[in-house]
Amino acid sequence: MDKPAGVTSHDVVARLRRVLDTKAVGHTGTLDPFATGLLVVLVGRATRLARFVEGQSKTYRATMRLGLQTDTDDCTGKVVASSVPEHWPPEAVVRAALELVKGAQLQRPPAFSAKHVDGQRSHRLARRGVEVELAPVTVTVYAMELLVWHAPDAEFRVTVSAGTYIRALARDVGATLGLGAHLVALRRESIGALSVSDALPLDAIDRAALKPPLAVLGHMPRVELDEVARAHVGHGRAIPRPDGIDGTVALVQGSELVAVAEAVEERLQPVVVLGVHDSRLTTHDSLTTHDSRLTTRDS
Repeated sequence: MDKPAGVTSHDVVARLRRVLDTKAVGHTGTLDPFATGLLVVLVGRATRLARFVEGQSKTYRATMRLGLQTDTDDCTGKVVASSVPEHWPPEAVVRAALELVKGAQLQRPPAFSAKHVDGQRSHRLARRGVEVELAPVTVTVYAMELLVWHAPDAEFRVTVSAGTYIRALARDVGATLGLGAHLVALRRESIGALSVSDALPLDAIDRAALKPPLAVLGHMPRVELDEVARAHVGHGRAIPRPDGIDGTVALVQGSELVAVAEAVEERLQPVVVLGVHDSRLTTHDSLTTHDSRLTTRDS
């Protein structure tokens, strides 16, 4: 779905549980309330596929504002520092600063994040005034492109690994330029091969909007099962690994996703078995929508 701004990912899940009359609903990759864009929602047995969606790269279109730092690293926080130069840096300098964040790196997550600290969410501690210093994590910025520089705002498109905070990238670019910065707009455009251009608005989601589970696994190789192999897989038993197949694969019969398996030596071992459709949800188990206003906690 295309998430609008002003609602949380939890709000979306709660609404869809009512609309679809099932508790088995979950999203993959939280968007912060001010953010918009692609939010993939899984329904029924397809909720078990979340890890295979969450682990893919993500592309965002974002805008950072130079000269102001906030305690949340985005527009929802309080200003903690400001620096307005006599002359803003030229476009070439801003572009070079963005280029510097490309590649693998250690990133310090924002204090106002969903990370756990001693069993509590970091953002809850931070809002109570507790000083939070999160350990850096390894992330990768695959692509970074400056789209518009109109001081003090820089609009850019970035593709990152799972778990990367775009707010933190804006913060770090601002530090590189010696001006500070925070994020003022964020839109998730894609997760792997899934695009927000194919998403539906929240108000348009109903049972007819449900897609088959294979819709979120387009990045995976597929192995077709005959009836004997399907019977084995349905009971969680491994099957022989075809030549040329490695890693994580989708086991299918026609257009139906039967299971997801891992290649282990000479066999394919099922790790998630769907097999039976959820009788409460028409003929499909999976819902994907794109929310244009939803922010993610791995942004």
